Amino acid sequence: MRSTTLLALLALVLLYLVSGALVFRALEQPHEQQAQRELGEVREKFLRAHPCVSDQELGLLIKEVADALGGGADPETNSTSNSSHSAWDLGSAFFFSGTIITTIGYGNVALHTDAGRLFCIFYALVGIPLFGILLAGVGDRLGSSLRRGIGHIEAIFLKWHVPPELVRVLSAMLFLLIGCLLFVLTPTFVFCYMEDWSKLEAIYFVIVTLTTVGFGDYVAGADPRQDSPAYQPLVWFWILLGLAYFASVLTTIGNWLRVVSRRTRAEVGAQGWHCPNPPRKPVRPRGPGRPRDKDVPV
Repeated sequence: MRSTTLLALLALVLLYLVSGALVFRALEQPHEQQAQRELGEVREKFLRAHPCVSDQELGLLIKEVADALGGGADPETNSTSNSSHSAWDLGSAFFFSGTIITTIGYGNVALHTDAGRLFCIFYALVGIPLFGILLAGVGDRLGSSLRRGIGHIEAIFLKWHVPPELVRVLSAMLFLLIGCLLFVLTPTFVFCYMEDWSKLEAIYFVIVTLTTVGFGDYVAGADPRQDSPAYQPLVWFWILLGLAYFASVLTTIGNWLRVVSRRTRAEVGAQGWHCPNPPRKPVRPRGPGRPRDKDVPV
């Protein structure tokens, strides 16, 4: 890539980042300020209702509650309840390990021990390349299976004397449609039912997950009411297949762009260097006594 192209691309990305920052600030900052005002109002109301509690004591309690929630504590569970929910049961721990090697990292559950953080360093360094190899293999197999199925449909179109260019466009659209149906739309409705989310919340979680953004504000299976130990491991296998599909799509797009770029360079080179009537070498006239070129001694 030439330096001018690279600088232009960098400028475009920076412009895209600045525009995103402006839009997100305009959308989210008023909500943040409103939430802060509501928190202050609730705090003042509590202090008026309980004059025996000082402002400093209430602030300390709020900080301890926030730290406990950050550590994975459930505010609806107290010391006298019989709830066995844990953010580190086997299914949840399997899902957490999966978010490490997929680089999603939701952040709703974090490590709080030095031993856990040290283990996570080596676990990620080994697991991420290992998952990358698995993802490439699954993506290749999944893409081949989908293309094989679409190939049968292409053969039917060709038997109907559909132009080959139109068949290629239809097959590409069908490849995208089947993948979106299997890995985006179907999980959206499943999460709407299982998590009691709205359709917007469910598809937001699906896209944020499959793009490996992973904010952590919505996480499948994080609700304590989801007590099935197999639920989050099944969600991870969906993540594996969904990431493999998107990797296959990106690989296909990259191959197509390389073919287009190669053809473009070939056409430009042919137009720039091809000359239908190359100029003939001028012949110098021979004067009297001038030897022929072939007779000139070397």
